[in-house]
Amino acid sequence: MNTFRARLMFALLLIIVTVLTALGLLLGSLMNEMNMEQTVDRLQKETKLLALQINPLDEDQSLDVYIEEASKQLDARITVINDEGAVIAESHASYESSTVDYLQRPEIRNAGVDDTAEVRTSESVNEEMLYYAEPIGNGENVEGFVRMALNIEHIHEATGRVWLFIGISFSAALLIIMILGYRVGHQLTRPIYELTEMSKQLVKGNYKARAYDDSSDEIGQLARSVNLLALNLDKTTRRYEREHDRLRALIDHMGSGSFLTATGSSVQTELEEKSLLMEKNSKGYITKLYPIKPLTLFNRVYDRRKQARSITLVTSPAKESYYEVYGTPIMSERSELEGVVIVLHDISDLKRLEQMRKDFVANVSHELKTPVTSLKGFAETLLDGSHEDPVIRKQFLEIIGKESSRLQDLIEDLLELSRIEHHTFQLHPSAFFLTEVISESLTLLHKKAEKKHIRLEERFHEEMEMVGDAARIKQLVINLVTNAIVYTPENGHVTVEAFRDEESHRCVIQVKDNGIGIDEQSLPRIFERFYRVDRARSRNSGGTGLGLAIVKHLVEAQQGTITAESTVNKGTTFTVRLPCSVTNETNRVPKSEALVR
Repeated sequence: MNTFRARLMFALLLIIVTVLTALGLLLGSLMNEMNMEQTVDRLQKETKLLALQINPLDEDQSLDVYIEEASKQLDARITVINDEGAVIAESHASYESSTVDYLQRPEIRNAGVDDTAEVRTSESVNEEMLYYAEPIGNGENVEGFVRMALNIEHIHEATGRVWLFIGISFSAALLIIMILGYRVGHQLTRPIYELTEMSKQLVKGNYKARAYDDSSDEIGQLARSVNLLALNLDKTTRRYEREHDRLRALIDHMGSGSFLTATGSSVQTELEEKSLLMEKNSKGYITKLYPIKPLTLFNRVYDRRKQARSITLVTSPAKESYYEVYGTPIMSERSELEGVVIVLHDISDLKRLEQMRKDFVANVSHELKTPVTSLKGFAETLLDGSHEDPVIRKQFLEIIGKESSRLQDLIEDLLELSRIEHHTFQLHPSAFFLTEVISESLTLLHKKAEKKHIRLEERFHEEMEMVGDAARIKQLVINLVTNAIVYTPENGHVTVEAFRDEESHRCVIQVKDNGIGIDEQSLPRIFERFYRVDRARSRNSGGTGLGLAIVKHLVEAQQGTITAESTVNKGTTFTVRLPCSVTNETNRVPKSEALVR
């Protein structure tokens, strides 16, 4: 007993006995449950068959005869109960007292609800019986119940025989297992233990775990197969993760809305629920949903099994949005339609650009037509004989000259705007003093301001040096001040202020006037081409309607921003913010050279 073999055999014997005992108990229980399930299944089928044949209830002599005959054939006790709980037919003469409320029996309460059977000791025969009941009638119209009962003594007898067989078989098996187990136990334990540990690592996600067994038997083959499985899982997992990351990155950055819908009767509801555009507030919270209706496109893709596209308009209180909707069918390997992918592209900006192009062409045509019409009209009048009158001739020629200058200014502004917007447009940055450029610009506009008795003022906090295109900055200052002079009444004043914003490290130019101001509706559109707050005043002053548009493009070309603040009848303030840092690599050019470049 003290030897290693004895201790091993004792431990092995204890384990085998325990295992065989547990296995015997399990098999015995399974066989008992199997016999019971077969008996219950037979009882259920026979009871349901009787319930179908006893419908409707008949309390005459024929029902008793039929129940008694069926009881003999089925070797079971049969009881027919009406919906009030009274027994109207019984296969055995010694059935329970009619005063018993059969409706409270478990099998009666469960009838029609589930298929469970009830095992209990019968009070009339004092034997353990298996009961099952089935309602008589269709649907909720239950007219009564038919109950069958079987004596389960034969099940206990069969179970006893099973236990005897299991005991003899397991005793013989124990002897054989002990003889063979001692020899193979140790050889099998070690590799199986290694495989078990490896499988645990695989469950945890460690696909680099490996089992080491060089034998050529089944255990060795199993170890190599598990190693190969771990290698394939590692490769598959990494490939799946890469594909998942790529797909997620693609979906997150595709810039389009998309969803997939399956085919079926709920397609319309599914599309209506999923086709929503979200409106968010400044904090990113969803405040409202606006639906899109791509059902027509879906039906087209579904019917034709081909790609389709359409353009839909979504209207919200804030704006109108256009979406190009693409539908693509998802076909299986058997060429069956499994679903449809719907992709939404926001083309609102393209639509707005197209509308801006149309408006631009219409505005250019209108602006060119006005001076050309004037030139043609006055020229025809002079040709018809008015040139002989020196007063009229001089007046008409002055008007023709004025309209020609206006036409020339319009064409020059159009060409200038086209050059700025072209991709080949380049700035010529250099270091210069911003205050000198502003002063030079105001000097050029003094005569124009004096005609309206407008006072031009400049305010500089310091001598400001910056890097930029001096000629373009001078151009935008002239355009802003000219615009202020046009919309400022006589005896008004225009102030140009320049200072350095230490927080943003930018040079700021502000042009302030006390003119007519701009209303809130017009303020967001003042940088559009040909948009005028007061068209009559602008035309009389010779403006082209392109000055502020040119200013905006010049500011953006130098990585700057421009904003406007205005109050009606009080004045307007334009604020330009430009980068003003000077790098060591930039050489400052003389003032005169920077301005004439």
